[in-house]
Amino acid sequence: MTTLLETRGLTKNFGGVVALDHLDLSVASNTIVGLIGPNGSGKTTFFNVVTGIYNVDTGVVVFDGTDITRAASPTIHRTGISRTFQRSRLSLPLSIFDNIMIGNHTRLTQGIWFNLMRRRAFMREFEASYLAARRLVEVFEPRLVERMFDPVAGLAMIDRRRIEICRAMINQPKLLLLDEPSAGMTHEETTALMDDILQVRALNQHLTIVIVEHEMSIIERITDHCVVLNFGRKIAEGPYRQVATDAQVQEAYLGVT
Repeated sequence: MTTLLETRGLTKNFGGVVALDHLDLSVASNTIVGLIGPNGSGKTTFFNVVTGIYNVDTGVVVFDGTDITRAASPTIHRTGISRTFQRSRLSLPLSIFDNIMIGNHTRLTQGIWFNLMRRRAFMREFEASYLAARRLVEVFEPRLVERMFDPVAGLAMIDRRRIEICRAMINQPKLLLLDEPSAGMTHEETTALMDDILQVRALNQHLTIVIVEHEMSIIERITDHCVVLNFGRKIAEGPYRQVATDAQVQEAYLGVT
């Protein structure tokens, strides 16, 4: 398999706390990788470093053959990496369509001249953007298609999560990073959202996903490969059934001593 994302010796410190400790990690193209570990093990920090939110202290991040270690977040986004956040980042007063378009801002033509004077071109871009957003939403929840201009404040938590994933996917990323997408949802809602993600993956064979989750049933169900972190270090990797029986994983993550 071709490696899409690779980190070598990745280290991130916050004062005296080592969040990532010389982490070597690779993600193969066209796979779903589960990133698991106890709270504080470095999972979200890894996402934040890869997407340029945090600067790396030492180490290298290579994406699709390009060194992005010191790249800014907008540049990383343009290379084909999108993400969601554990805590919702939707703008609740804005519509479903507007929230999704926030994720596509790097592709949209901006500026007063274009918006006011080139009205036909503006309408063509708007219509293309609307159709793209509508197609995404329809994959997740067809009934939301008729609510594209409703504020997201009126949506249930699972639908908000769906819109967040749509926002991350609107720019057609190569790599999608999902940070605890089931947070705040019931078991039934979580199952439905995982069904959605699997359907999206089936429709986008070239999409690679890394998912952070605490629900092991989710990881077992949807991932091809798992990486387990503890104190910023990789302690195990492989198929879920393999890592779940690893003694270090059971001690660190499952609380088995």
